[in-house]
Amino acid sequence: MKVIKLTLLVCVMWTGCKVYSVDNISTFSIPDKVNFGGQEVVLDRYDLRERYDREQMNIGYSHSSSLLIIKRANKYFPIIEPILKANGVPDDFKYLAVVESNLDPRALSPVQAAGFWQLMPKTAQEFGLEVNDEVDERYHLEKSTVAACKYLKRAYTKYNDWLTVAASYNGGMGRISGEIDKQKVGTFFDMLLTAETSRYVFRILAMKQFLENPSAWGYQLSKNDFYTAIGTDKVKVNEPVSDWADWAIAHGITYFQLKDFNIWLRGRNLTNKNKEEYFLDLPKKNELKFDSTRIKIHNPNWVKEKTNVYPSAIQ
Repeated sequence: MKVIKLTLLVCVMWTGCKVYSVDNISTFSIPDKVNFGGQEVVLDRYDLRERYDREQMNIGYSHSSSLLIIKRANKYFPIIEPILKANGVPDDFKYLAVVESNLDPRALSPVQAAGFWQLMPKTAQEFGLEVNDEVDERYHLEKSTVAACKYLKRAYTKYNDWLTVAASYNGGMGRISGEIDKQKVGTFFDMLLTAETSRYVFRILAMKQFLENPSAWGYQLSKNDFYTAIGTDKVKVNEPVSDWADWAIAHGITYFQLKDFNIWLRGRNLTNKNKEEYFLDLPKKNELKFDSTRIKIHNPNWVKEKTNVYPSAIQ
């Protein structure tokens, strides 16, 4: 690591100005190679090395976002991972979901891509999700992950290369296939693509390295920094619901709690003319309070005892 020493001038109204020396602003070492989905990527070519470095710097110094990602990963990776495995998709694709949405369950892009996997409405419907004003299953973690797996497996059938599959998730299979033909190349790394798609795969590669061991990047979290897992009970609904607020009160929770645990419910009512079956998650009341004893750390590398480091004042 290369350490860059910064000198900061801090002026406080009631104490005057002091100069602080900060010694722990560092660049990150660029690995010789990384692995994704069982494929080794050697970062020895000049452009591969620089493109990867750009993304790791963005991740490493986006402190608030990266800290939230670690905490959210502890909450959502245990749900995503077994679905990927059951569908024959490499575990590393969970990092694609991180890059897509920062694991924000309410993520919505300006072009209306939604949820953890940022699926567009038509794509979501094509892969079996319900999307309308009352129910939007792009916000349903389990169902949207299954839909994403269907897309990824279809793309793999086409490309037989998981890195190209990842690129197609951002650029679209049509565009990627067209560029492969026009540019007469065989891999993503040799293609000239839009800036967004060109950066996308490297962002995923860097995100994997970051989340595998955040402490190596200077991130320190203790167990109590993570969020408490809240158990839920499944309740089946197969009838119309005229008012979700009334329904929630009748089931002993608030409208806010109903919507918070079932973000895919988008309206204030459910028409449900065909009497479809929906399964709602209702939080266990005795688990709504923070309780550190219920915190489970999914990856031991995410916890490291904090060291308090304060800058030394130069008088």
